[in-house]
Amino acid sequence: MKTNGSQPTVVRTERGLTISGTRITLYDIMGYLEAGWPQQLIQQWLNLTETQSNAAFAYIEEHRAEVEAEYQTVLAQAKAIRAYWEERNQERLAQVASLPDIPGNEELVARLRAWKAELAQMQ
Repeated sequence: MKTNGSQPTVVRTERGLTISGTRITLYDIMGYLEAGWPQQLIQQWLNLTETQSNAAFAYIEEHRAEVEAEYQTVLAQAKAIRAYWEERNQERLAQVASLPDIPGNEELVARLRAWKAELAQMQ
């Protein structure tokens, strides 16, 4: 998508559909949209100009089916990569988990365990 006859704002790179001049993909934006973030908050969080933000959201709206299909592919690839590394590191993670706590950090360890339990309930 071009703005004011200048260079395209949304370009295809090796990372996929990307906002020109940034490392931000439209798939990043799709994740925030799915989480219910408003456009203004996404723009601020990703440090986009108003032009970049408007062009990205317009591109998503005009090519919704294409962007959504690519986004689902990106999510599936990320899930597969995460599963691969979790399986590959399973033994090492078990070793780390079995290490004794560092003396003097009991309060910190207790808060960390409570936070992990809370995260597990959310999933």
